Amino acid sequence: MRGDWSGYRAWKAAWPARVEQWREREAARGGHGGRGPLGPPNGFTLLPWLLMGMGAISNLIQGDTPNPLVGGLGLLLFNSLYISVVFRAFDPRKREALSTRWSLAAMGAVTSALAIAYGGSWLLFFPLLGLATGTVVRGRRLGPVMFGLSALAGAIAVYRDGWGALGIFYGTFLSGMVTAAILALSETVGELRETRQELARAAVEQERLRFSRDLHDLLGHTLSVIVVKSEAARRIAPRDMDAALAQVADIESVGRQALTEIREAVTGYREASLAGELDRARGTLTAAGIEPVVRQSGPPLPPRTAALLGWVVRESVTNVIRHSAAATCEIEVRGAAGRARLVITDDGDGVGSTPPGSGLTGLAERLAAAGGTLHSGPAPGGGFRVTAELPVEEAMQDMAQETAQETVDGTGAESGAAVGTRSEESR
Repeated sequence: MRGDWSGYRAWKAAWPARVEQWREREAARGGHGGRGPLGPPNGFTLLPWLLMGMGAISNLIQGDTPNPLVGGLGLLLFNSLYISVVFRAFDPRKREALSTRWSLAAMGAVTSALAIAYGGSWLLFFPLLGLATGTVVRGRRLGPVMFGLSALAGAIAVYRDGWGALGIFYGTFLSGMVTAAILALSETVGELRETRQELARAAVEQERLRFSRDLHDLLGHTLSVIVVKSEAARRIAPRDMDAALAQVADIESVGRQALTEIREAVTGYREASLAGELDRARGTLTAAGIEPVVRQSGPPLPPRTAALLGWVVRESVTNVIRHSAAATCEIEVRGAAGRARLVITDDGDGVGSTPPGSGLTGLAERLAAAGGTLHSGPAPGGGFRVTAELPVEEAMQDMAQETAQETVDGTGAESGAAVGTRSEESR
């Protein structure tokens, strides 16, 4: 017995895993795995409402209906039209087709004829007609159509069975309006799900694009620096081994820095600092035998603007080293009211005759997303020029200026305090 109980406990412990596997198989087949919504409504959802006509069928079977052949044919025609209309209503193209409207009109004529001829339980076909109308008619036309149909149903009901049958008016109106509201809500939910999936796909594409751009900019610049420093180490090694070893140490430092930047790019935290990129540009251009000229003017830039311009400096300097064969490279950063401008010009051969590479294209897309522009092409006096412009939000600019002013004021106050202390000491 002890062995039997241990087997039962093992089976019970494995049961949740088996249930989860079954749900995964059901989900793979397109099912819901025994949980979740039943799915959007369809034509089969509306078929059970035909049971409202069981009273008319009972009258036919019991012989309480005069001209049972006519009543039976009318009942068969109504059911056929109802099934056709409700199934066509869930196909947008068929729902708007003229044949569907004619089927609905024929269904209304059959319902009115049967209600006028027999009354009683046959009046319940009007709520079914209202339900079918609610599946077909949408938008602003629904209200007038349902009110007119309900008024017709109420008038026929009062004519046949007196004022006690006026509830057919409310039943017809509510069945149509509630059905239309539920179907509209279901369609809205479906559209929201499709929109959510589309947004998810767009987010994945944007992340892939971001990563490809970051990886291109990071590796392109880093590999260019490694190549330049390796060539420099090879040239100076026969003459000055210490200088060559210094270049090798720089290569190691650049490689380690590249690994850190790639990790940060993967996690999305990498932001290029403009000041840091300008310092790297000076060192890289000098190591490549290109004289750097860097000029900055204007107030401090907001972090986002500075980061985008840092990417432009990195990519442009990489292109200068790899393609220009230039002797001088000028980098000018100007911050003005509401606008920041970066101009990078070299006196090399220029690559204006060829299409821009993926790096410049990616930078142009980044700046365009931030409301800026990027232009590249031959410089007027020869060489190549890259011009980037970005809008600077006034609030961010004022914040940067206030920060700078506070720093200056704080430094001035500290200096004044220090001077006062020295004066007291001299006394």
